[in-house]
Amino acid sequence: MNLLLLEDSDFDPAAGPGVRAVVSGERLRHVRKVLRVDVGDTLEVGRLGGGIGRGRIVELNRDRVVLELGPLDRKPPEPLPVTLVLALPRPKFVGRILQAAAAMGVKRILFVQTARVEKSYWRSSTMRPESLRRHLMLGLAQARDTVLPEIECLSGRRALIETLPGLVREHDQVLVADAAGAEACPPGVDGATALLVGPEGGLLDGELDAFAAAGARTVSLGPRALRVEHAVVALLARLAG
Repeated sequence: MNLLLLEDSDFDPAAGPGVRAVVSGERLRHVRKVLRVDVGDTLEVGRLGGGIGRGRIVELNRDRVVLELGPLDRKPPEPLPVTLVLALPRPKFVGRILQAAAAMGVKRILFVQTARVEKSYWRSSTMRPESLRRHLMLGLAQARDTVLPEIECLSGRRALIETLPGLVREHDQVLVADAAGAEACPPGVDGATALLVGPEGGLLDGELDAFAAAGARTVSLGPRALRVEHAVVALLARLAG
């Protein structure tokens, strides 16, 4: 955790607006057991959806850490102008991918159903809103960011095809990642880009044809087939330039 993220509910109204924050739970455990700080030490803190600054610890025990805050006037990093459209992966990979995407600056993530996605994945506890949000928060804390990405879940069989025209209109380009793609994934993006990453088994030819007909371009990182969690990081890093 490179940044202690503070939510509106953490701020102590009795101390005045934005002056003092009280943190407990998982973040407290990290402060005590990983950061190993003490009363009088300072931490880098950020208000969710707001700015970044420093906080001085004035109380630390098993129940809570209390911080007196300086100005939270530094801006978070610029977002990556990429909408990540992801065929829902196996549940054990969802958290890792969300953390990586949030850390790399993605601000909109669409989970979608494709032919090779197991429908049971949607019922996993990993897909509960509180679980998804936790992984996004961990990614933000890693990257010293405060702007929470938005997640949309399109579980219907035709939801992606019906959503494609809107993605094409809203973005300067729509890229579909596939190992068999003839075009290399471009290095860096100048405008809004939608990136569609298929499941472990890949996208069907019919799906690729439908995406191309809607105006998407199929791109590749080369002939090697990567796990989805590795492919997402490699693609986003390339698009970030």
